[in-house]
Amino acid sequence: ILIQAKNIKKYFPTSDRGKVVKAVDDISFDIYKGETLGVVGESGCGKSTTGRMVLKLLDCTEGTVLYKGKDIGKMKGKEMRSLRKEMQIIFQDPYSSLNPRMTVGQIIGEGLLAHGFFQKNDDKMQDYVMKTMEECGLAPYMIHRYPHQFSGGQRQRIGIARALALKPKFVVCDEAVSALDVSIQSQIVNLLKDLGEKENLAYLFISH
Repeated sequence: ILIQAKNIKKYFPTSDRGKVVKAVDDISFDIYKGETLGVVGESGCGKSTTGRMVLKLLDCTEGTVLYKGKDIGKMKGKEMRSLRKEMQIIFQDPYSSLNPRMTVGQIIGEGLLAHGFFQKNDDKMQDYVMKTMEECGLAPYMIHRYPHQFSGGQRQRIGIARALALKPKFVVCDEAVSALDVSIQSQIVNLLKDLGEKENLAYLFISH
């Protein structure tokens, strides 16, 4: 088992004293290597909160999340930092999830530098970023362009490239196609499917 969520819950306090909102209540599931698990539900039912708890972007109020048998809720500092590169997320909105002041090369390369894949000014990093872009359906010559110069589908491909550049084992797709046109949705889903089969990735796919 790659990911094991056991009875996870998430409560958010409200403005009224002593009151809470249950965003996620007593959810359990297992995800195996190379598997895709779909989480489907109406808006506001806690799908995105679940995905963020699995990645420890939000802490669980109750329950445990295990990655390869280790409780990520107890991980801190360097241990959690080293795990980040194995667990990535593709955000729902391809517009707000990219820094408008950074080029595509900088956006994809930021994580590579942070996790020590390459050193700053390493010529090999640009070649690696361009190869990753090409695998995700982006022309390598676009590496110096900014997000506003791309369509919605192309921006989502940038988000996918950013996540997959770190060679993760597990990826949360948080409604990764909901903001795109129907014709583009199928392209992105097929891209994720092909890349998942190639790298034997596990997906948590969140959708309506």
